[in-house]
Order: sequence, then C-alpha cells, then structure tokens
Amino acid sequence: MEGQQSQETGSVEVDLTAHEYYFNREISHLQFNKRVLEQALDDNHPLLNRLLFCCIFSSNMDELFEIRVAGLNHQIKFGRETVGPDGQTPQKTLQKIDLLTHAMVQEQYDILNNNLLPALEAENIRFLRRAEWDEGQTAWLRDYFEHEILPVINPIGLDPSHPFPRLVNKSLNFIVELEGKDAFGRETGMAIVPAPKSLPRMVKLPEDVSEGDEIVFLSSIIHAHADQLFPGMSVKGCYQFRLTRNADFEIEHDDMEDLASVLKGELLSRRFGDAVRLELAENCPQHLVDFLLGQFGLTASELYQVNGPVNLARLMSLPSLLDRPDLMYPSFAPGLPKPLKVSKSILSVVQQRDILLHHPFQSFTPVVDLLREAAKDPGVVAIKQTLYRTGANSEVVAALVDAARRGKEVTAVIELRARFDEAENIELASRLQEAGAVVVYGVVGYKTHAKMILIVRREAKGFRHYVHLGTGNYHAGNARLYTDYSFISSDDALGKDVHKIFQQLTGMGKVLKIKKLFHAPFTLHDRLIELIDREATNAAAGLSSGITAKMNSLSEPKVIRALYRASQAGVPIELIVRGICCLRPGIDGISDNITVRSVVGRFLEHTRVYCFHNDGQDEIYGSSADWMVRNLLNRVETCFPIEDKKLQQRVQEELGFYLDDNCQSWILDADGEYHLQSPKPDEERRSAQQALLEKLALT
Repeated sequence: MEGQQSQETGSVEVDLTAHEYYFNREISHLQFNKRVLEQALDDNHPLLNRLLFCCIFSSNMDELFEIRVAGLNHQIKFGRETVGPDGQTPQKTLQKIDLLTHAMVQEQYDILNNNLLPALEAENIRFLRRAEWDEGQTAWLRDYFEHEILPVINPIGLDPSHPFPRLVNKSLNFIVELEGKDAFGRETGMAIVPAPKSLPRMVKLPEDVSEGDEIVFLSSIIHAHADQLFPGMSVKGCYQFRLTRNADFEIEHDDMEDLASVLKGELLSRRFGDAVRLELAENCPQHLVDFLLGQFGLTASELYQVNGPVNLARLMSLPSLLDRPDLMYPSFAPGLPKPLKVSKSILSVVQQRDILLHHPFQSFTPVVDLLREAAKDPGVVAIKQTLYRTGANSEVVAALVDAARRGKEVTAVIELRARFDEAENIELASRLQEAGAVVVYGVVGYKTHAKMILIVRREAKGFRHYVHLGTGNYHAGNARLYTDYSFISSDDALGKDVHKIFQQLTGMGKVLKIKKLFHAPFTLHDRLIELIDREATNAAAGLSSGITAKMNSLSEPKVIRALYRASQAGVPIELIVRGICCLRPGIDGISDNITVRSVVGRFLEHTRVYCFHNDGQDEIYGSSADWMVRNLLNRVETCFPIEDKKLQQRVQEELGFYLDDNCQSWILDADGEYHLQSPKPDEERRSAQQALLEKLALT
C-alpha cells in the first residue's frame, strides 16, 4: 500500500488504485445479488417468499447483463477501455463477472431443484413435467393448447426466404429441430417458435384434473404439442432459450431539440440491442447450441445452459395462482403518526410540526392525501413536483391532474430517462399536459433524481410553503416494498430552498444560494466531505465524534478517502450499505474504525440517511442520493436536514435496529467478503425490519 501523510490529521492518504483498498463496483453488485439468492435458503422466511428471492435474483441478473455487462462490452467494442479506480480493465472485469455469474446461476438452479421444489411439493404444490401428466391432464392440456395457444402462436421455419427472426430482448423462444418436408416440399431442419407475451408462463390445472395445486409451465405445453405446429413433419427436439440484449442507450445532447421524441426512438431500439447473454435448456444438443451462438455473435462464455425453466423470474406470479397465505409473510396495516390520526387536514398538522414517515412500516397515503388536499384547498395557488418513478396511472399523478383542472399552477419536472420507466414517464407527461400542467424534463445531461413536492398556499400573513422531501420515489407500489423516509414540513427556509431548486430546474440562470438543503451537482458532494472531515478534526482534538450512514451504494472515491481519513483520526463509523460498497473496512491503520453491513430482508432497503455526531450536536440528514459519482456529481439530488429533536432521536433509534440486527445483516470484512450475522445459541433473533414493523405498523 502506498500513501501520503496528511499534515492536518496525521492520517494516510490511501491510493485507491490499489485493488485491496477500492473494490470493483461490478463485482460488489454481484455480491449483493448473491446475498439476495442466499435468502432463498433461509427457512426463517416463509416458503413462497424464499421462492420470490430466487426470482428477484433472476431480475437483478437481467439488469446486470442489460446494463453493466453491455456497458463493458461497449467500451471494448469501441476502443474505450480504461483502467478503473480499482486497476481493472473492462476485459478483466468481464472475465471475473463470467466466472462469478456462471457459478451463481448454477447455485440458483441447485437451490430451485434441491430445496424449493421439494419444499413446495411437501406443501402439495407441484410443477408437473410432461412425463407426469395423467390421461385427464393430458386431455385438458391438449384442449388448452388448441384453444388458448395455437390461435396466437407463430412458428417460423428457417430457410432462404425465412431468415432467422430478430428476437425481442428477454423474450421466451424455442428452437425446434425438424425432420421431413412441408407442404411446399421444403426441408429446412429447423424452426424458431417465439412464445407470445400475451400468454401466461404458468398454467394452474383445474380441480377436476388435479390433486392439490398442480402447475404446468407454458414451455412444457408448447413442447408437448410442437408437432401440431408443423403438421406432417417429425419434431426431433424442442428447446427453450432466451436472449438478453443491451438495454442501455446513450443520447447525444448536441443538436437535440425534443428529448421526448428522441427517447421514443431509442426505446424502440432497446428491444433489439446487441446480444450479451444466451440462456438455453441444458439438454439442447451441441450443434444447435453452436448454431444459436453463431446467430447472435456470442461466445461460449456468454452461454448459460440451465437445468430447469429458462428465466426463473416467471415464477414470481406463482403466489397469485395459489391461495396459500400460510406460506407468505402475514399482511400488516401501515401505521400513521398520532397527529395524522386525529386530524383530517395534513396541511394543518404540518403548520404545527414536521412529519416523518418511514415506509412501508408507515403509510404512504399521507403523501397522496397531501396532494389531494392541496388540489382542493382554495388557498393553494401552486404545486410543483419532481417525478422519477411513479407510474402513469398513480394516485399521485391523478391528484396533480385534479389540481391542474381546478386551476392550480401545476408544474411537473419529469425525468424521462428513469431507466426502464421511460415509456411510462412519457405517457404520464402527456396526461399532465392534457390537464393543463406545465411539464418540463429537467436538465439535459443531469438526471433529476431528487424527490420534492412544493405547495404554495396563500395565508393571512402571505404565501407559505409546504414541502415533501423523500429518499424514495412517488410510487405507491414501491412504498409497500421499499424502505424509505418521507419528510413533510412547512419550515420557511426549507420551502424557499426547494422553490429555488425548482427555479433552476424549470428556468435558466446561475446557481442560487440555498440555506438549508445540500443539492447535487453543486454543493452536496463538497458538504458531505466537509462533514466527514469535521468529525475527523473533532476526533483529533479529543472531542466526541461519530458517523452513522445508511444508503444503497458507496463508490465515490473522494468520499471513500474522506472516510478513511476519519477512521485514521479515530472516528467510529457505522455504514449500512445495501448493495455496492467499494470501501474496505477493517484494514489496520486505514479503516479499522469502520464497519460495513448490508441488511437483506423482506423489504428492499432503500433509505438514505446520514448522521454526524458533531461533538454531541447531532446533525441528521435524509437524502435522495447514494454516495456514488453519478448521484453526487451527475444528477440533481437533494439532502435535507431533520432538525426536530424528537425526530432525530427516532431516526437514531431506528438506525440502531439495523446496527443491532443479528439475523439479516451481512458484515463486510477487509478482504471484501460478506458474512451473515447469526444469533448465538442462547441469543434472541433481532431483525431490524421486524422491530420496525412492531414499532410503527399495525400488525
């Protein structure tokens, strides 16, 4: 390790090009996926929830290939290979990803076949293979094929006039090996059968032909009746496969006049980007494997042959086919803070005090009700809101539409480039514009990731600002699955700060001076480093210090250096980082005062909250930003202070639940490996998420 002595604190400036001190971002992302997969083996989760973790792993892997692997391939293809801060080139990183992903996918199918499916069968839930169908089931499935599948399926024979079709990203397909001649005398030997997206991927057999809950995959039904797709020909084999393509895109900002129009064109091309992965049934013969790889321009390292259904994410719909609440987490009613229980007006409550909601343990409904009340309140003259991931048919959008139709000045800053939500965001933009709202798309080159609502209300003493600031999106569905904070306040300085940020987003001009908020890309990065360095200075001076921060990802090099400096000065640092973490804790003389844990449980951890001890004068902030380059330097983000002492105590108590978790908490060691915390034989299980449910929700 090479370093340079700091004259101020005596700390060592760490060279982050050394791999042992700055961990590869893509590999760290894979480690999080591995932690998700491990939940499928944890019998402390209900059985169907364990299955869902297995499905989530598949969805995460899709995004890994569509975005991260595709991005590395793009760098190599266009000669943009650069050495990363960990000393890794794109080629070396791809080689590591290749080794890890093949092993993880193998483990995933082992878990499915050896753990989950037997456990489901013990609960009388069975996935029937073709060889297991009895006479009645065979007849029912033949009828189902003829009436539900055959009318919409479209087999494609391969010959000079029928070239290999251009297959949509992540679509389920079959390659069929044929023998014989068709009605025109053609003898092609092969065909492709795309599975229609309109068809369910699993079919539950009716009670009169089944015992218990018996499920058949669409792929099994198509396979069993493939001969009907090619009458008079012999089907020698039918094998399912799925192609993953590059789903990212770059928008050239030069000469771009209309972002929405450009995005619409790019969304069409996303379906047919460059191939990056081929998933294929493991019993597919080698000559067909080679044929498919050749068609897609892929190598053997990009092939994933699996022992089971291609794309396990399709199993995510299984709970909806069953009536087995005993195999899922029990439902709960999200709680409400006491002031909101006794008052029908959120605005009147917020006039008196700040409100902090912790989703999903507490309801997201007050956020929607805030907008609904503002839409109807005759004193409200304007509503401004950022929208990142919302959904075109959401109650939030409906409230904004209602406000616009009632004559309020409604402004929506919609981030059209929210990955995989672009089409929905274009749709909701049109809906708001039709209602009379002003819609802008943020700032070209900087994604608007901040979560802000500003309500301007005319009152006796003049205009008053009401604000909502959040760590998550304005998406009611996500608020039931993701942990996030919502902060609602009528603080005058805070309201003026939010107003200025909206001015910057919708208008043009120089950076405006902001009093309480930190905001990226202007002040947030520098202020975070100043706050970390202040703790280091306090520790060096013998004052009390400490940092506790919770986020999704940590990879920004200057922030990592600042944390290392603080650790060397003696600052105790507790980091709760769900996913990517490029910092290495516990290295002697470098980061031995830093601990990093990742909590993976029933809900996706998404809160971003930062606590600085400040010699007993605690400063606590919520934020939309992770500690990554893209958030701190290339996006519009906000970081807001939580100043009410009772709310500060509450945040610290809730963070304490995570630090105390001994059953869903993974500890990162100095070698870059994660280890699951397990309670000792005589120790009580302590789950942070369960503790929050018991404290905040109505269970």
